[in-house]
Amino acid sequence: MKSIAFKWIAKICITALILQIASPLADACTRVIYKGVNDTILTGRNMDFSLPIPANLWVFPRGMERSTAVGPNSLSWTSKYGSLAVSSFDIATTDGMNEAGLVANMLWLVESEYPDFESEEERPGVAISAWAQYVLDNFATVADAVEELEKEEFVVVTDFIPGTDKFTTVHLSISDATGDSAIFEYIEGKLVIHHDPSYIVMTNDPPYNEQLALLKYWQSIPGNVFLPGTVKATDRFVRAHYYINHVPLTDDPQISVASTFSVLRNTSVPYGYEIEGFPNLSTTQWRVVADQTNMRYFFETALTPNTFWVDLDNLDFSETSSVKVLRTDGGQIYSGETSSEFMEAEPFVFQGIEF
Repeated sequence: MKSIAFKWIAKICITALILQIASPLADACTRVIYKGVNDTILTGRNMDFSLPIPANLWVFPRGMERSTAVGPNSLSWTSKYGSLAVSSFDIATTDGMNEAGLVANMLWLVESEYPDFESEEERPGVAISAWAQYVLDNFATVADAVEELEKEEFVVVTDFIPGTDKFTTVHLSISDATGDSAIFEYIEGKLVIHHDPSYIVMTNDPPYNEQLALLKYWQSIPGNVFLPGTVKATDRFVRAHYYINHVPLTDDPQISVASTFSVLRNTSVPYGYEIEGFPNLSTTQWRVVADQTNMRYFFETALTPNTFWVDLDNLDFSETSSVKVLRTDGGQIYSGETSSEFMEAEPFVFQGIEF
């Protein structure tokens, strides 16, 4: 009996070691969907990055005229839905929830390869900085977004993050208030869409089809016996999937939010964590939990000692309302519900592409 147990543990350890060696240490993020009773849905994410990535929260009303500078053939649109968006560097939307309860999260994916784009080609272009905002502006459900985006009527155009040597390579995940989920990736220049309500966990790497294969393997190993514990994407994926299915599943708003945050913290990378030989190792910069049932948006950064939230029912998304911002990029500290603390501001400009 001991011999069988030893072989079982040895197999697990050898497999985990192989997966760790094969998995790169790079920019890292984790996204989970909590599905409680009575159709309670929340989406949480860790923003992990190898550089400080200052964030601010923006209120964008309906009826905003949008465009991104990718040459004369830039896609333009008018927002159908108001949204609460999180900006990175005030040049891109990387997270957010719109007034219909649709959530968008962008995560790094090294393997991303986008289509070639010339500013004069027939299909218009959208700067990658506005990809998530385009979805928040235009769709109420995952199904609607998938139906439209799979037509590939525009090209996602990417470039380096200003002032860095990082070429932007991300995949986009979306979820809605029904618990539906989809992941959009560009692999070898082709759009790949993974659409299924069961896709409740994702990390930055590898491409999502490989994450699903990883999940199939680990489902044969009891999580209460062994869980991989490093900060690598593959390990975080396994831990997140196990724990999001083993926390209390309830419709209690406090417990559901606390449970989601607890899974995110379990899959976070300690702030300032370093390993010799890995100068680009990411650490968790901030966390978000979007309660799509009760329309509340929770936010915390690694550098401030508290979590605050925004009740979207207290925000004015009408076409006659103003753009507003709640700044966190200067280490500001907030407490409790903060909808009244947003200030009118000019909207940030999405980073474009120079030709």
